[in-house]
Amino acid sequence: MSRIAKTVFTEPEAIARIEQLACELPTHARVRITLCDGDTFSGTVTERPAVMMFDDISGQCGINGLVRVDTPESPPSDAYFWLSDIARVEPLDLPDSAERPGI
Repeated sequence: MSRIAKTVFTEPEAIARIEQLACELPTHARVRITLCDGDTFSGTVTERPAVMMFDDISGQCGINGLVRVDTPESPPSDAYFWLSDIARVEPLDLPDSAERPGI
Protein backbone atom coordinates (compact mmCIF):
# COMPACT_ATOMS: atom_id res chain seq x y z
CA MET A 1 0.00 0.00 0.00
CA SER A 2 1.22 3.47 -0.84
CA ARG A 3 2.06 5.72 2.07
CA ILE A 4 0.62 8.71 0.17
CA ALA A 5 -2.97 9.83 0.83
CA LYS A 6 -4.81 12.59 -0.97
CA THR A 7 -5.92 13.99 2.41
CA VAL A 8 -4.39 13.66 5.88
CA PHE A 9 -5.52 15.03 9.23
CA THR A 10 -3.62 16.37 12.21
CA GLU A 11 -6.43 18.07 14.16
CA PRO A 12 -7.76 16.06 17.15
CA GLU A 13 -11.43 16.39 16.08
CA ALA A 14 -10.72 15.19 12.54
CA ILE A 15 -8.59 12.29 13.82
CA ALA A 16 -11.40 11.29 16.22
CA ARG A 17 -13.85 11.25 13.28
CA ILE A 18 -11.53 8.99 11.23
CA GLU A 19 -11.10 6.66 14.22
CA GLN A 20 -14.89 6.52 14.73
CA LEU A 21 -15.44 5.62 11.08
CA ALA A 22 -12.92 2.78 11.41
CA CYS A 23 -14.95 1.44 14.37
CA GLU A 24 -18.13 1.54 12.24
CA LEU A 25 -16.48 -0.73 9.65
CA PRO A 26 -15.78 -4.07 11.39
CA THR A 27 -14.48 -7.07 9.46
CA HIS A 28 -17.22 -8.91 7.51
CA ALA A 29 -19.87 -6.25 8.21
CA ARG A 30 -22.35 -5.60 5.42
CA VAL A 31 -22.59 -1.83 5.02
CA ARG A 32 -23.82 0.98 2.81
CA ILE A 33 -21.22 3.73 2.50
CA THR A 34 -22.22 7.24 1.50
CA LEU A 35 -19.33 9.31 0.24
CA CYS A 36 -18.97 13.05 0.73
CA ASP A 37 -19.84 13.55 -2.96
CA GLY A 38 -23.18 11.73 -2.45
CA ASP A 39 -22.28 8.45 -4.18
CA THR A 40 -23.32 5.30 -2.30
CA PHE A 41 -21.84 1.80 -2.32
CA SER A 42 -22.97 -1.39 -0.60
CA GLY A 43 -20.87 -4.43 0.20
CA THR A 44 -18.96 -6.39 2.79
CA VAL A 45 -15.97 -4.98 4.66
CA THR A 46 -13.05 -7.34 4.05
CA GLU A 47 -11.09 -6.16 7.08
CA ARG A 48 -11.54 -3.35 9.60
CA PRO A 49 -9.51 -0.40 8.30
CA ALA A 50 -6.40 0.59 10.17
CA VAL A 51 -5.95 4.26 10.98
CA MET A 52 -2.39 5.02 9.98
CA MET A 53 0.11 7.77 9.30
CA PHE A 54 0.30 8.91 5.68
CA ASP A 55 1.91 11.76 3.82
CA ASP A 56 -0.16 13.91 1.50
CA ILE A 57 1.14 15.02 -1.89
CA SER A 58 2.72 18.12 -0.34
CA GLY A 59 4.63 16.02 2.20
CA GLN A 60 2.51 16.82 5.27
CA CYS A 61 2.26 13.85 7.64
CA GLY A 62 -1.11 13.00 9.19
CA ILE A 63 -3.82 10.40 9.78
CA ASN A 64 -6.17 8.64 7.36
CA GLY A 65 -7.24 5.09 6.58
CA LEU A 66 -8.33 2.94 3.67
CA VAL A 67 -11.16 0.41 3.72
CA ARG A 68 -11.69 -2.38 1.19
CA VAL A 69 -15.28 -3.40 0.49
CA ASP A 70 -16.31 -6.43 -1.57
CA THR A 71 -19.24 -5.42 -3.74
CA PRO A 72 -21.97 -7.91 -4.68
CA GLU A 73 -21.63 -7.34 -8.41
CA SER A 74 -21.07 -10.29 -10.72
CA PRO A 75 -18.21 -11.00 -10.76
CA PRO A 76 -17.57 -9.59 -7.28
CA SER A 77 -15.16 -6.70 -7.18
CA ASP A 78 -13.26 -4.76 -4.57
CA ALA A 79 -13.78 -1.08 -3.94
CA TYR A 80 -11.35 0.97 -1.87
CA PHE A 81 -12.38 4.10 0.03
CA TRP A 82 -10.37 6.63 2.00
CA LEU A 83 -12.00 7.16 5.38
CA SER A 84 -11.72 10.90 4.75
CA ASP A 85 -14.09 10.50 1.76
CA ILE A 86 -16.84 8.77 3.77
CA ALA A 87 -19.74 10.89 4.98
CA ARG A 88 -21.82 8.08 6.51
CA VAL A 89 -21.81 4.34 7.19
CA GLU A 90 -25.06 2.40 7.51
CA PRO A 91 -24.94 -1.20 8.78
CA LEU A 92 -26.96 -3.62 6.66
CA ASP A 93 -26.59 -6.61 8.99
CA LEU A 94 -29.63 -7.35 11.08
CA PRO A 95 -29.24 -7.97 14.81
CA ASP A 96 -29.84 -11.62 15.77
CA SER A 97 -33.20 -10.81 17.37
CA ALA A 98 -34.43 -9.11 14.16
CA GLU A 99 -33.62 -12.24 12.13
CA ARG A 100 -35.72 -14.50 14.35
CA PRO A 101 -39.38 -13.55 14.45
CA GLY A 102 -41.01 -13.67 17.85
CA ILE A 103 -37.93 -12.71 19.85
